Amino acid sequence: MLEMDLSELKFDEKGLIPAIVVDAVTKRVLTLAYMNEESLKISLEKELTCFFSRSRQELWLKGETSGNYQHIVSITADCDRDALVVMVEPDGPACHLGTESCFEYPVYFSEERQEFSLRGLMTLLQGRKDEKPEGSYTTYLFEKGLDKILKKIGEECTEVIIAAKAEDKKETIYEIADLAYHVMVLMTEQGITLDEIHKELASRHIIDHKVKQEKMT
Repeated sequence: MLEMDLSELKFDEKGLIPAIVVDAVTKRVLTLAYMNEESLKISLEKELTCFFSRSRQELWLKGETSGNYQHIVSITADCDRDALVVMVEPDGPACHLGTESCFEYPVYFSEERQEFSLRGLMTLLQGRKDEKPEGSYTTYLFEKGLDKILKKIGEECTEVIIAAKAEDKKETIYEIADLAYHVMVLMTEQGITLDEIHKELASRHIIDHKVKQEKMT
């Protein structure tokens, strides 16, 4: 659904507008490319990213040769209308080098201000499973195996119920965090990814939305 008139967009003197492509699931920046009016219209018509190659001076439908299409979820302009953020669901790597993102080369990061993410935690858990460093509680769980992990999940479920029943919000948050951690250990143990859970929840959201619409008619 088109939300704004494309004539409001401001293309530069070469007829181009930068497009920052972001994975709609992981929120990771995948690439920075450029669109002209024609490639933007093709993108909207096909619901696939189409760019203008500045080096080849031609239109470029992402994935046409590699199969790594980018299915468009949304396109948003900035306040000046001279840049775009394109949210996509990619079929494969965004970079021509075969990596998930073109942005793979750290320049600087703050040790004191590292951003927490569930994806980062999953990476850490996988590292514990693969490397099994001594003294790690997570290593202990993986070494004990599935039955121990499931037992801990059962215990944490009970703790969540007790805290919630007592209407102790702070304790409930603490116990939910414990439960989430142990569930993620289970996911790592069984090779289940965050993307798979995200897709399952998204499919239920669509079903729920349809059910609500049916009840209103």
